[in-house]
Amino acid sequence: QVQLVESGGGLVQPGGSLRLSCAASGNIFVFKTMAWYRQAPGMQRELVADIIISGGVTNYVDSVKGRFTISRDISKNTVYLQMNSLKPEDTAVYYCYAVNVLSAIFWGQGTQVTVSS
Repeated sequence: QVQLVESGGGLVQPGGSLRLSCAASGNIFVFKTMAWYRQAPGMQRELVADIIISGGVTNYVDSVKGRFTISRDISKNTVYLQMNSLKPEDTAVYYCYAVNVLSAIFWGQGTQVTVSS
């Protein structure tokens, strides 16, 4: 059973930075794509950024372009989300997502990010 475990969330002041990690229980090459989603209270879950595992091509929602960077370390079976210049509106639970070559979808348990002074 594939497991995705997120870490790195926390409380940060506006303008600060955090790096989220998503560690997979196996080789991430079994996945076609991995991504970070977020869900704020009362809001729908939204895609923040995704990355194609084999080629490393990335995609971002407009609201985080230039501030967030998604990357993967194949040797560590881990995907990262570097978040800079954080804003209060970035406050949400962040979830790691993966889809494999059979189109099976996996989710992590989520990690809270709170941006507040």
